[in-house]
Amino acid sequence: MNAKTTAAKQVCLSIDGTKVNVPEGSTILDAARKTGARIPTLCFLPELRPIGSCRVCMVEVDDNDRPTSACNTEALEGMQVVTRSERLFHLRREVIKMVLAQHPANCAPCPKNGDCALQDMAYEYDVNLVETAKYNIRSEEVPWKPYATPILDYYPNRCILCGRCVRICTDIRGLGAITMKSDGANSVIQPVFSDADANSRCISCGECMRVCPVNAIDERLAHRHGKPWETTKVQTTCPYCGTGCQMELNVVNDRVVGVTTNNEVGINHGRLCSKGRFGYHFVHSPDRLTQPLMRDENGELKETTWSAALDRVAQEFTRIKQEHGPQALGGMSSARCTNEDNYIFQRFMRQGLGTNNVDHCARL
Repeated sequence: MNAKTTAAKQVCLSIDGTKVNVPEGSTILDAARKTGARIPTLCFLPELRPIGSCRVCMVEVDDNDRPTSACNTEALEGMQVVTRSERLFHLRREVIKMVLAQHPANCAPCPKNGDCALQDMAYEYDVNLVETAKYNIRSEEVPWKPYATPILDYYPNRCILCGRCVRICTDIRGLGAITMKSDGANSVIQPVFSDADANSRCISCGECMRVCPVNAIDERLAHRHGKPWETTKVQTTCPYCGTGCQMELNVVNDRVVGVTTNNEVGINHGRLCSKGRFGYHFVHSPDRLTQPLMRDENGELKETTWSAALDRVAQEFTRIKQEHGPQALGGMSSARCTNEDNYIFQRFMRQGLGTNNVDHCARL
């Protein structure tokens, strides 16, 4: 079978007068991005099925009187699409105004300030708070039932009801722990089981927080996150298991203040478990050991050098092996170590000490 028969069928359409070919089944948004045309979005994420809830991606198609959403409308052969016009500008502007009418205007203390799609759109479409006051829309203040583990907080007054969190919990994580309830401005994100006695499906993985565009879901245990312009992101590998998930340590003034991810880097495609996303507080813990400890003649733990500590370990291993045999020794390695480190460790136990009593803590 040759390449022509296996290649996806292409459709040709026009985006702002520019012809573009896209695979059959693509959306108007896909075609527009291929030509470089900017269509604003708030609810769209490439990793999710189109949601079509925010309505800021409206475009004009052919001679239809009613605009359509670009993110969930299939691109068809011969379509004539307009992405920018005076009419679309005013439509999008009204949508943004209605969103901001129920969204707090205190951008300065918000961790998303400077890295917020909604803030950028308000600037692009010249929307100010005076104009939003006439809508008099307020979201319902409904507290979210605490998660199975108290890691995340939900702020209904910040929520723009884009639906990203619900969709990623259902489609990507496969949990379906949260859902959108009520209608219109009274809509709110709530657990699927709102009964206080029911066990939550949530495992506090933080995926809902990752995809939230406006910080409506935040980390409860976090201290000051730091503004985007003062935060250094250090790409590294998650240390909690051998999977090798990639993550970014957010560093402010030489302190780790949070963990984010880059969808384009690593095998995890931006996703992390609860340990990888929230288990960074040990880095600056005052209880963290920074020097090896060794007991003195009185049994008290005292700081010592690595040379002295390793000499003591070697002496004790030799003594135990001579007095009780190699089977009296055992070794426990860590899932945080690299495969190479664990390989060397088991070789040391089996060949160096002569015992097969070796295990590790990886129980995923």
